Amino acid sequence: MPFDTLVSAVQSRLRGVTRSQFRDNRRLHVRPEQLFDLLRLLKEEHGFDMLAELTAADYLKYPSATDRYGVVYVLVNTATGERVLVKTFVNDPDPSLPSAFPLWKGADWLEREVYDMYGIVFEGHPDLRRILLPEEFTSYPLRKDYPLRGRGERHNFPVITRAES
Repeated sequence: MPFDTLVSAVQSRLRGVTRSQFRDNRRLHVRPEQLFDLLRLLKEEHGFDMLAELTAADYLKYPSATDRYGVVYVLVNTATGERVLVKTFVNDPDPSLPSAFPLWKGADWLEREVYDMYGIVFEGHPDLRRILLPEEFTSYPLRKDYPLRGRGERHNFPVITRAES
């Protein structure tokens, strides 16, 4: 399906969805409150049946950024090979989005990783807890305001030797 056709179909159902494109990178931008509806529409009516990636970026101190965090969903239509990126933005103090887990079970670990690294909460996630860092870790290391050398939290972690690992 041509991208223009997809955009027209989506915009007829969800007002406020915008588009951008660079070469073959086709993006739909959506407000957080419309995110789940857009993801469901793309999956159920347009065949984007695979969530290939879910990631985030911290735009703190970007010159033209108006929002703190961008969250990107990469969707694939496995029948046609088409890809589309869905991008939304959230802000502090409590960044949160609806979970994509009800649509794609593969969102489970992807959302946990974004939560672990950025602190973005996915409402409705069945098991939202840290996946890479220990539960005792209280910061989010991929946030731009996190110090490069950490905050001294590593001195509390138990030392594990190579033989024990």
